Amino acid sequence: MNNKPFKRAKPSPARVIAFDLITQVNRGGAFANLRLPELLAQSDLEQRDRAFATELSYGTLRMQGKHDYAIKRKIDRPFEELDEKVVDILRLGVHQIFEMRVPIHAAVSETVELARAVARESKASYINALLRAIASEPDIYIELEADESIALLDKLEILYSHPKWIISAYFDQLKDWPEVIELLKINNIPAAPHIVAWPGKSSVAEILEIGGEKLPMGNFSVLSDHLPNEYPAVKDKRAGIQDMGSQLIAETLFATSNSSYSSYSEAHSWLDLCAGPGGKAALLNNLLEVNAPGSEFTANEPSEHRAELVARVVPRSKITSIDGRNHQEFGRTFDRILIDAPCSGLGALRRRPEARWRRSLNDLKELLPLQRDLIDSGYEMLNIGGIIGFATCSPLLAETKGQVLDALYRHKNLELLNIAEFSPSGDIGVNPDGTLQLWTHRQGCDGMFLALLKRTS
Repeated sequence: MNNKPFKRAKPSPARVIAFDLITQVNRGGAFANLRLPELLAQSDLEQRDRAFATELSYGTLRMQGKHDYAIKRKIDRPFEELDEKVVDILRLGVHQIFEMRVPIHAAVSETVELARAVARESKASYINALLRAIASEPDIYIELEADESIALLDKLEILYSHPKWIISAYFDQLKDWPEVIELLKINNIPAAPHIVAWPGKSSVAEILEIGGEKLPMGNFSVLSDHLPNEYPAVKDKRAGIQDMGSQLIAETLFATSNSSYSSYSEAHSWLDLCAGPGGKAALLNNLLEVNAPGSEFTANEPSEHRAELVARVVPRSKITSIDGRNHQEFGRTFDRILIDAPCSGLGALRRRPEARWRRSLNDLKELLPLQRDLIDSGYEMLNIGGIIGFATCSPLLAETKGQVLDALYRHKNLELLNIAEFSPSGDIGVNPDGTLQLWTHRQGCDGMFLALLKRTS
């Protein structure tokens, strides 16, 4: 008889939070960037442990495709037959072994302790054996990279933890494998938040007094080196968190209202057709309040939840909730319309760790017709001489240039403008046809696309 007393599991609280997050993301459809702050707020973790939980959970979500390769080499059954908890715990352990500065013995023992707390003892023993076997092959990925019998696309899928279809889509645009690899690498590197100093409410100089670095594109963008709530302007809602690429979209469209095409007084009615979660709407609204206080600005967001997010940064009196495809319901026309259309989001993978696993080519069957309908609706509401800014956070040709060419074919009185004439960053990222395509590995921001379409008659 074994009289040894049962020892209660004492998992690291930071690892418990990481497990809770990736389980809720992978199994429950949660969004990591929304759920993790909630989990951390409910905890009493010190800052160091909060940072560890963030690195572990976000990193595991990004790299779980790579980790699954190591797991599959050691399991004794099909991967699909593994218990979901076992999969998530193994991924956390493998991430610590190969991607973090955690000693191997600690990575294994702490992960087993987590397994004892959230799964049965038998599963903890199984996880212990698997992690020890995986850790015994520290060169597994080096050997994979050197194996000439494995096709390049298969290697990249594993080594950089991206689905093949995304890698192929990047290559379709970049036409250069070393550059594709550079993009895959940067998608796996955590990005510090970008701050936007809303004009009339704060300034870049005020943000820099706390810390950070002025970003190269746009007039209001700062790369932060502190936590967002350590900036008084952000805490007081006089500045926001917004990627530099998104800021450039709003600034460029705004610049069309003070150019040879028109002046502030002529472009007085503005519509953000798909405003949620509100970043571009907030910047446009503040630019207009400072430079054209007599203008009218409407931020439209049909989703109730996303409309509430918009209301945090734009006056509620300026918000409508109309299906953007139903132009008749607006009952009016506009001089400038921003269509930041729902898209695959493949340009923002470094900031959305789970996004690469949630999208597929099948999603385009719904997204492409929706984007087309939104452009058509915007066209119907656009005054003569007015301009549509069509934007997506994607490099996919079907969601970018393909939509623009289709719109120009169907609406003969639309003219494609050259963004270099309006962008505060000149011709950076501007394609030969005058559209804008930013790339994370080139410009250090989300992969935003923008086309400016003017109605001539």
